[in-house]
Amino acid sequence: MRIEVLDTTLRDGSQGEGVHLSLGDKFAIAETLCELGIPLIEAGNPASNPKDAAFFAEAAQCPGLFGRLVAFGSTRKRERTADEDPGLSALIAAGTPTVTLFGKCWDFQVRAVLGAEPEENLAMIADSVARLKAAGRRVIFDAEHFFDGWKADPGYALACLKTAAQAGADLCCLCDTNGGSFPEEIAAGVRAARKALPSLPLGVHCHNDMGMAEACSLAGLEAGAVQVQGTFLGFGERCGNCNLSALIPSLQLKKGWELIPPEGLRAWTPAARRVADILNFSLPSSLPYVGRSAFAHKGGMHADAVLKDPATFEQVSPEAVGNSRRFLISEVSGRGMLAEKIGRFFPELTKDNRQTARILARLKELEQEGYQFESAEAGLVLAVMRALKEYAPCFELVRYQTVNEQPAVEGVPSSALVKIRVNGKTRLCCGEGNGPVNSLDKALREALTAFYPSVKEMSLTDYKVRVLTPQAATAAVVRVLITSTDGRSEWSTVGVSSDVIDASFKALSDSIEYKILILDKQGDCTKQSPR
Repeated sequence: MRIEVLDTTLRDGSQGEGVHLSLGDKFAIAETLCELGIPLIEAGNPASNPKDAAFFAEAAQCPGLFGRLVAFGSTRKRERTADEDPGLSALIAAGTPTVTLFGKCWDFQVRAVLGAEPEENLAMIADSVARLKAAGRRVIFDAEHFFDGWKADPGYALACLKTAAQAGADLCCLCDTNGGSFPEEIAAGVRAARKALPSLPLGVHCHNDMGMAEACSLAGLEAGAVQVQGTFLGFGERCGNCNLSALIPSLQLKKGWELIPPEGLRAWTPAARRVADILNFSLPSSLPYVGRSAFAHKGGMHADAVLKDPATFEQVSPEAVGNSRRFLISEVSGRGMLAEKIGRFFPELTKDNRQTARILARLKELEQEGYQFESAEAGLVLAVMRALKEYAPCFELVRYQTVNEQPAVEGVPSSALVKIRVNGKTRLCCGEGNGPVNSLDKALREALTAFYPSVKEMSLTDYKVRVLTPQAATAAVVRVLITSTDGRSEWSTVGVSSDVIDASFKALSDSIEYKILILDKQGDCTKQSPR
């Protein structure tokens, strides 16, 4: 079964709260979607703002991309003719082979929003579609509020579709604009439209206000729709749109339907991360197929089964969507999982090695103390080295001191003094920063750079504090998780203490030790660093 995909990340997705796209952002996302093989990319309304108009004008210079772009706009204004309507003129001027034209299909909306009578709205639909067809465009008529309109007055909602079809619309997309329909209602509405207009191709456009956008889209497709609309990561108005990053792999890998080229799916996860970066959002780890947790295994029995046969606890292969399998170390881990997790660093620690069991016991003791290695895999490597007695610290801490001043002096509220010893030589350095941890980080790296120049490449990219014993109030034990980078790799370490500065120092020093002991010695950081 072949289904046409229309991605509206650049139009409907940009209406989501917190989404702000520059002209360059729009091009970067459009090019990513094009590389995946998405056939139709709805890129904005050229009549609504100068940025969208500029996007279409510049995109016209990119033939491979431009042929997939879709301009979006509304039916003519009630007080204008179609030939005079500036919105329709802008749609035609955009030059895209396909245009999306939306029109009201709920008589309540027609009266309340347009201030028009239902028959007047039908004329607006007919005139608008006819003008776009006369200009040689493929016209997708987005039947706005179709399902609510069909439930309220099925005759009028279907009349809107018939009017668009008679005027020449190539496809009518039935929109659950408010996201308030159940899957069975979507299916019934699609079947009713097919019965009324058996030769008219239909699409579905579902919003996620009840958390059912993907289920509703599937219901519409199974009822006979041949096009699905959504946004790549589900961003959109209010609660978002149908999440195509979840729906497309499900339909293609599980049902065998044809939506995009297979090589597009194999690039699916990297593309999702790229789009999330452009949107300046952290990709939720629990997203189906593309999230970091999508193929992560924590339970010991689960991991053991996956090591024997991935099909035991994975619905599809992670490679099919460009993702990778991960094993998470915790108090519920088994020896097999630990051996798999650290095998590239300690190949001798097989599942049946007695040391593996002893190390696993030690890790569970650390977890009991508050350490967590699930998200601090670099810290895990160091913990194993310590348990094996293979750990030789890169430096000895002589002492450190932090000072916090308020009001801040010259805008810098904190300073830190760190004294370390390396091979019998001591070094004392000071750092100033925005808080004690920031100043401590600067002082420590400054002190170590004289002995280990590569430390200069490092910087922190994330810092998290978790209170583990809130009942102890200000004396609570805290866990600090930091993520560091050297521009090539990224790694995370953890520290635990009842003193947040001490916990931070433990995580910081482990981060530096991992850089020196593991990454610098292995050379190819990109392939070897755990994430």
